[in-house]
Amino acid sequence: MDYAYPCLLTPEDDAAGYVVSFPDVPEALTGAETWEESLALAEDALVVALGAYVRAQEDIPVPSQASAEHEVVTVPPHTAAKLALYTAMRRKGVSPRTLAETLGVREAKVRRLLDLNRSARLEDVATVLRTLGRMLVVGDREVPESASARATAG
Repeated sequence: MDYAYPCLLTPEDDAAGYVVSFPDVPEALTGAETWEESLALAEDALVVALGAYVRAQEDIPVPSQASAEHEVVTVPPHTAAKLALYTAMRRKGVSPRTLAETLGVREAKVRRLLDLNRSARLEDVATVLRTLGRMLVVGDREVPESASARATAG
């Protein structure tokens, strides 16, 4: 799954800035005075909200298709890898303890791989993903023209 989520930047009523919301992740809210600052904070808000899904042992929301009014925010690559591992474990019904036993490591190591606030090598996450029948794929795509650019051009 791609972890690229559409978001809306809505001007605040008093015109003092923008509120950023994610239709697929309603817990991710942020904002700032400028469009650019708001988008810069959006990634952090998204990662924090998705981390809450992991801690609550809930499914990660699947991103919907962005429309012309949306900006698209991605999570950092290491976060995407950890979310992919978490999702694979949920789909297979594998607990951190069971995965640790399979790998011959301590459960704490698996839990660290799932903790979005802790660093982990992408290679380590990719190796563990393979044991679950998944592979980590890194890709890129064209950056869509931003809603702010469309607004100023039109």
